[in-house]
Amino acid sequence: MVEAPLVLGAVSYATKVITIWEGFAEHFRARGLPFDFVLYSNYESQVEAQLSGHIHVAWNSPLAWIETVRMAEARGRRARAIAMRDSDQDLTSAVLVRSDSEVKTVSDLRGKRVGVGATDSPQATLLPLLHLAEQRLEPGRDFEVVYHDRLVGKHGDHIGGERDAAKALLAGGVDAACVIDSNLLTFAKEGTWPGGSVRVLDKTEPYDHCNFTTLDDAPRQPVERFAKLLFEMSYDDPAVRPLLDLEGLKAWKPGRVSGYAALGRAVDRLGTLADWFAKMGAMRADAKGSG
Repeated sequence: MVEAPLVLGAVSYATKVITIWEGFAEHFRARGLPFDFVLYSNYESQVEAQLSGHIHVAWNSPLAWIETVRMAEARGRRARAIAMRDSDQDLTSAVLVRSDSEVKTVSDLRGKRVGVGATDSPQATLLPLLHLAEQRLEPGRDFEVVYHDRLVGKHGDHIGGERDAAKALLAGGVDAACVIDSNLLTFAKEGTWPGGSVRVLDKTEPYDHCNFTTLDDAPRQPVERFAKLLFEMSYDDPAVRPLLDLEGLKAWKPGRVSGYAALGRAVDRLGTLADWFAKMGAMRADAKGSG
């Protein structure tokens, strides 16, 4: 009898995603874990697929983690973060202004235009806007939010919207722009902005990013085997290193959830997921009514 594979879901935000998961699949299978993966065009579809039992593990954005946890709890179920990258932990986002800007403090953004990434980007939109809101600068009331909606549904994994916000800052279209810290260097290297042309006005509190999510009905032994194989990957292994480089990590770490508290507050305060939660709740009610 052929053992059923452990099925993972991931969102296709760039062509490299296929290369990454084909490589990981080969690695897992060679070590005795039957494994397959499904690619989704957006995180909401992936979350719905996991809740419906179509996948066992999801490679989730932080916002997709919040979605999964809340939808699972509404169904009396439990979600678990089993692993994450070392590069997913203790990140920050920056609020930037031009070096010659008259804006010197966060309060100076009152009445200004603040450029952000895609509407559903945790790092370039939700967390920075929460940070400003918790300093008594309410988005849409005390300052104008200028969204750069590239590939909504991919939760900012595609950094095009974030890059557009950076370009708008330099062009004078906005007075400030929000980016994840790591893109300060990335955008400088690629020439999005010349060296010394921007400065950091403020930073968010540290937060965590992606994780591998499972639900309480996932097959226990294959999931444990999957996690064990992840943790055994070594950056010193020349066969593994290219895959880790593509995925942006040096080592896999056990999943933790303490770094998602701020994003939970952002979702509640900004109402980002209200429509989707309402839709999912209605779908659940319809399913119960017809059962």
